[in-house]
Amino acid sequence: MPDDPYKALGLTKSATADEIKKAYRKLVRTSHPDLHPDDPQAEARFKAIGAAHELLKDPETRARFDAGEIDSTGAERPKRQYYRDFAGASDNAYQNRAYQNRGGFDQQADPADIFADILRNRARGGGGGGFSSAPGPDARYSLNIPFLEAVLGGETRITLPDGSNLAVKIPKGTEDGQTLRLRGKGQPGFGGGAAGDALITVHVQPHAVFRREGDDILITLPITIDEAILGGKVTTPTIDGPVGLTIPRGVSSGHVLRLRGRGVARAATKGDQRVELRIVAPPEVDDSLSDFMTEWRKTHGHDPRADLLKGAGA
Repeated sequence: MPDDPYKALGLTKSATADEIKKAYRKLVRTSHPDLHPDDPQAEARFKAIGAAHELLKDPETRARFDAGEIDSTGAERPKRQYYRDFAGASDNAYQNRAYQNRGGFDQQADPADIFADILRNRARGGGGGGFSSAPGPDARYSLNIPFLEAVLGGETRITLPDGSNLAVKIPKGTEDGQTLRLRGKGQPGFGGGAAGDALITVHVQPHAVFRREGDDILITLPITIDEAILGGKVTTPTIDGPVGLTIPRGVSSGHVLRLRGRGVARAATKGDQRVELRIVAPPEVDDSLSDFMTEWRKTHGHDPRADLLKGAGA
């Protein structure tokens, strides 16, 4: 993703939330890789547009980016820490399996505050002689995962600041921005106390084909002119693999078909897949097709824009 999400959407930092939404919707319609089959960079641009929108649509993450607290991928920017520095990970490392340790205690805090907290814990727990145990602080990380891994579930690993690995199970239907809690995988406790938890915020990468709305999966499916007029059976991608889809006769671009139970599965429910049809003209119009359409137009022509012009007062 470009360093500047505003630039990816063709905007400036002064853009309103409504302008961000409009720019994203326009670019999604015009920049989909299916519309640019000969452009090898189309998919990368499409993903960058989706990632930029995810960052800027949330007022909180947008404000944090504008303030320099996070970068364009949503990763915490390294801060100068008072007594311990865990910010050794590079931006490139984050893009692969990013994280930034932000423990339960503020890492810029005076260490005396931590011991004060231990003393308070001791006072609550009673007992005499020396410090009693105290639980360790939580550790916070961010994790980028592919779209299909989020909806189908899986397992991945992240590398911690000390070089060790931590296995992370991704539940089915995980949403962008969701935080996963791994018990006992945080910072060590004090005086023999239990370790804190690892809190992992998940960032779902956009997909070149699939989009998600709640538990429904959305897709735009190109069809030919003859398939639109005559109908027929075609193949459409789903998150579980290709399936057959029946196209009714006489459909237009924008017509939506629903595949029941082909969406995101969570607990006892499962969403649907909505397939929006888009008619695509053949790459070359030969003489036979041109002659046929010319003759057909003479006796069957109609104006699909008539009602639109009436409604506009034209």
